[in-house]
Amino acid sequence: MEAHGRTPTRRALLRSGAYLATAATGLTATAATATAANADDRRRRRAAAYPPTHWIPASPSNYRVSSRPTSYPIDFVVIHVTQETFPDAMKIFQDPAKQVSAHYMVASADGYIGQFVREKDVAWHAGNKDYNNRSIGIEHEGWVDDPKWFTDEMYASSAALTAAVCDRFGIPKTRDHIIGHVEVPGTDHTDPGPLWDWDRYMSLVNKAYAPGTRRR
Repeated sequence: MEAHGRTPTRRALLRSGAYLATAATGLTATAATATAANADDRRRRRAAAYPPTHWIPASPSNYRVSSRPTSYPIDFVVIHVTQETFPDAMKIFQDPAKQVSAHYMVASADGYIGQFVREKDVAWHAGNKDYNNRSIGIEHEGWVDDPKWFTDEMYASSAALTAAVCDRFGIPKTRDHIIGHVEVPGTDHTDPGPLWDWDRYMSLVNKAYAPGTRRR
């Protein structure tokens, strides 16, 4: 976590912890157009679906309205750990004095996902303006030195979310583009820390395929 609807019940939180650009103009489609369309259909079928998310808006003082990816390309997913419980981190994102937010937060107990900032907007999570402009920030409930917070449910839910984000914006599913907060240039943060299982996480991200993707 970095300084710069409907809100679910506390009980619920605690419990959960191209389109083808052109078409043929003649009477019949060319073979090239048909081939491209078939390839596009196959890519859409392979795209990872967004897991269920719940809209919990951050204070408008804690992010910048934008029109990404038109205003800025989205090149990275940044993985964070809150160093707070989900409810306490939620309160921070909703406090206009805090000047901090993330696009998503994943709960430990069952992988519940809250969305706090629209993907088109710039969340303040990375401590680096350029990376904020060009990334999606995903917080994870827990503490970097306590691996019991990194549950199977959290890993699975977060990986499905990251895979869907990558598919939507064409972000390579590699460690060069799915990074920890600690890897952001100029940061003084250490999350997600050495106990975060990157090999497991990246394997899940690259296996997270489902029919279709919902837009955010």
